[in-house]
Amino acid sequence: MTAYIVAQLKFTNVEAYRRYQRAFPAVFSRFNAKLLAADEAPEVLEGEWPRDKVVMMSFENKEAARAFQNSAEYNAIAQDRKAGAEAVVLLVEGFPGRP
Repeated sequence: MTAYIVAQLKFTNVEAYRRYQRAFPAVFSRFNAKLLAADEAPEVLEGEWPRDKVVMMSFENKEAARAFQNSAEYNAIAQDRKAGAEAVVLLVEGFPGRP
């Protein structure tokens, strides 16, 4: 079943985050996944949202999402993401399709 990684970010060091952002496509392309959204100006329709960016990625299943998140390649560049932004990162299972 399709799984999604959803990240909500609050920038703390934009220079470090931009380094991560430049390295991300080469790493992400090695996984059979799709970048669905990466928005630094999402429109808040309801409630408070004290973040700067939202990112949504889709993967074949939770195992594939974890393989990306736990990979040595991703963790090498994620150091700059962690230095550049506070993050809430969620692994979400997709809604099952109808028979």
